[in-house]
Amino acid sequence: MTPRTFEDVAVGMALDPVTVRPTATQLFRFSAATWNAHRIHYDARYAAAEGYPDVLVQSHLHGCFLLRTALGWAGPAARLRSFGWRNRGIAVPGDTLTCTGVVTVCRVDESGAGIVECALEERKDDGTLCAPGTAVLELPRKDVRA
Repeated sequence: MTPRTFEDVAVGMALDPVTVRPTATQLFRFSAATWNAHRIHYDARYAAAEGYPDVLVQSHLHGCFLLRTALGWAGPAARLRSFGWRNRGIAVPGDTLTCTGVVTVCRVDESGAGIVECALEERKDDGTLCAPGTAVLELPRKDVRA
C-alpha cells in the first residue's frame, strides 16, 4: 500500500470499507486476551439465559473493527490522535459486519501537522447500526518547504 498523505485527502472522501464475520472462536480468544470473563461472550447457553440469540461480540471488539478500518485506510505512516465509539446494537457469531467511514474534516494544526477527522460506523447486513465512531488521524504531509 502506498502511504496516504494529507494532501491526497478531501472532506467527503469515503474510507475503504472493511467487512468482518466474527466467529465464536474469535470471541472466546478476544475474551481471553482482554481478560473479559463475562460469559455472554463465550458461553452460548448462558447468553441464551440472559435473553440473547447467541454469544455476543464484545463492545471493545466492535471498537477494534472500526479502528482497523480507519488505520487501514490511513496507511502505515498515519498516527492516531484520538478514537471513540459507542455500541448501539448487538452482533453474534456469523453476522456480517461492515465498517465504513467518511472524512469530515481536513485541517492543518498549529504545529503544521495534517489532521483528518473521520466519522465511522459498523453495520450488520440488515442495516442495523452496531457502533458509530470517530477517529482523528495525523497523516504525513508532502514536502511543504517554502
